[in-house]
Amino acid sequence: MADKFEALEQHLEMFIENTRQMGIIVSDFQPQGQNVLNSKINSMISGLQEIDKQKPKVQDVQVPLEVFDYIDQGKNPQLYTKDCMEKALAKNETVKGKIDTYKKFKGLLMVELNKAFPNEVNKYRAIRRDDRPS
Repeated sequence: MADKFEALEQHLEMFIENTRQMGIIVSDFQPQGQNVLNSKINSMISGLQEIDKQKPKVQDVQVPLEVFDYIDQGKNPQLYTKDCMEKALAKNETVKGKIDTYKKFKGLLMVELNKAFPNEVNKYRAIRRDDRPS
């Protein structure tokens, strides 16, 4: 899967570098630099065409919209995965805590029910044993 991204990444890096160089040329433009500027513009056009040619290779890739929010905020988009993992781990801990609490509650409830309704609890436990997979 990484192979289909390598060519796109390479073309994007070249395009970014050409854009940077063109920015330098334009920021201190001199009339004798017109040919160099024209060459950079042509390089950018070629770069955009090459990037467009990569589109069929990555058309099936789904990118979460939140990744673009990270980019808009000036954050590294790779931090999105890290943040998602941290959120998932925190949620997992919360859910695990709830499960443990419910297990304790069930145990206490069964003790109290057994005191009040011993016959019914024994029937319940017998039924539950039959329902459990081996």
